[in-house]
Amino acid sequence: MKAALCRRYGPPDCITIEELPAPQPGPGEVLVAVAYAGMTSGDARIRGAQAPKGMGPLIRLAFGLTGPRRPVLGREYAGHVVEVGTGGKRFQSGDAVFGITDGMQMGAHAEYVLVKETGLILPRPDSLTEIEAAAFFFGGLTAADFLFDQCGLQPGERLLVVGGTGAVGSAAVQLAHHIGAHVTTLTSAANLKLARELGADVALDYRTATAQGPLDVILDVPGIVPDMAAQLAPHGRLGMVTVDLRGMISAMLRPRRSNGGRVCAGMVKETPQAMDRLLAYFHAGAYRPVIGGEFTLRDIARAHAVAGSGHKCGNLIVKIQGDRVWSRSENDFEPSPVEEE
Repeated sequence: MKAALCRRYGPPDCITIEELPAPQPGPGEVLVAVAYAGMTSGDARIRGAQAPKGMGPLIRLAFGLTGPRRPVLGREYAGHVVEVGTGGKRFQSGDAVFGITDGMQMGAHAEYVLVKETGLILPRPDSLTEIEAAAFFFGGLTAADFLFDQCGLQPGERLLVVGGTGAVGSAAVQLAHHIGAHVTTLTSAANLKLARELGADVALDYRTATAQGPLDVILDVPGIVPDMAAQLAPHGRLGMVTVDLRGMISAMLRPRRSNGGRVCAGMVKETPQAMDRLLAYFHAGAYRPVIGGEFTLRDIARAHAVAGSGHKCGNLIVKIQGDRVWSRSENDFEPSPVEEE
């Protein structure tokens, strides 16, 4: 099979396309032929061993000192089952599926990926295209976890999404709008129309405008806007999707603030239950991933560059076969440092 490999940490051009033996499913595993895979900011950070201040050494400790121990990156995928290991009962050959691999396993940037039958894999509904399915979980699971589980967003509350048209932000705007929150977002001028289409009540150019508080919940996706907590109402919640080591430790040791507010910077829960909830929101018309660009496997280095630049809109997709199709992030939208997730 063809696969994109990151054998050493470095710039996007350190990614190489190589031929590898196709994996064979063992007991309880399924082999999936990958039609499309997601390219996320997380993939780019691992490839470049880049992280918020203080977190870089943790990447090397978790994934490898000089390069990833598992050099095929990528977690989101959509495709079909080609083989089921012994004892498998949940899926059969030909089933259309989508999901995410284990965080340490990765492996989706290849023509085939092995996943556990009982893992984070679901049948793909006919109403969800393969392209959308490959972009379904990264932004959606993160947004839902922060908004509902960590920050406890309620109908009628005032929410600010900083970076409202990236993968996480675009999901957050849709989900919050669906439950009846009043949604304000900061984004680039070029993306204001998209933010309103996604459900933002107020869309502001981050260069020229400031969101007016007090706010019940602030979701800071890129983690680049200072003094967000000062705009919170009493008992407000600040969700820090991207946080440096100091901020994470502070949130762990002192999550409560003097005005009754709370800082939320926990790990996103990736469980079958969380996936089912997000799929239920999709079926209710509350969430659909925004596709910001499509690349082929042979052009995956460019996808890494866009994903790591902070200039993308929505989700990036890698088509495993065929010519590169298009990239809305590069051609149609003005670069914006608040779209990095």
